Amino acid sequence: MSIYDVDTLISQARVLAANYLKMMGKPLPGMSNEIAFNDAARLLQLTLTQDQSLSYDAIGSGEGNEGKKVQIKGRMIIDDDNSNQRIGQVATEREWDSVVLLLLNAEYEPVEIFEAEREVILENTAKSSEGKKKRGAMSVARFKKIAKLVWSADTAELPSE
Repeated sequence: MSIYDVDTLISQARVLAANYLKMMGKPLPGMSNEIAFNDAARLLQLTLTQDQSLSYDAIGSGEGNEGKKVQIKGRMIIDDDNSNQRIGQVATEREWDSVVLLLLNAEYEPVEIFEAEREVILENTAKSSEGKKKRGAMSVARFKKIAKLVWSADTAELPSE
């Protein structure tokens, strides 16, 4: 057992990263991803994997997602124009069931979480140009169009179907 509480460390990292952004005018590298992983796990009942060689970041542990292999992507959205931002590469040839995209505000607080199932991702990356298809590249705006909103800070609960 660690002497550090993960939730406390993430809270402190959130403050540090937000202050760095305000002072330096740019994000602190790697922070949004680490914060997004922990927020997604907490909010969506996921268990983070410790093996970085896996093609997924977490396994579902809650009702309705038990055993689901999930890739987690995080992006900080400061303004409404997210058309140029891209999500991280989706390993389309590897094993996973869905991808979640957690959007953070400038304070590194979660705003929305979207989830797209494997079939939807593969179908939409197949429609991209050949180079992008190989990389599993997609914009944040495109991901939001094909995914389902699974959590929102506005409601602070899972939307009903």
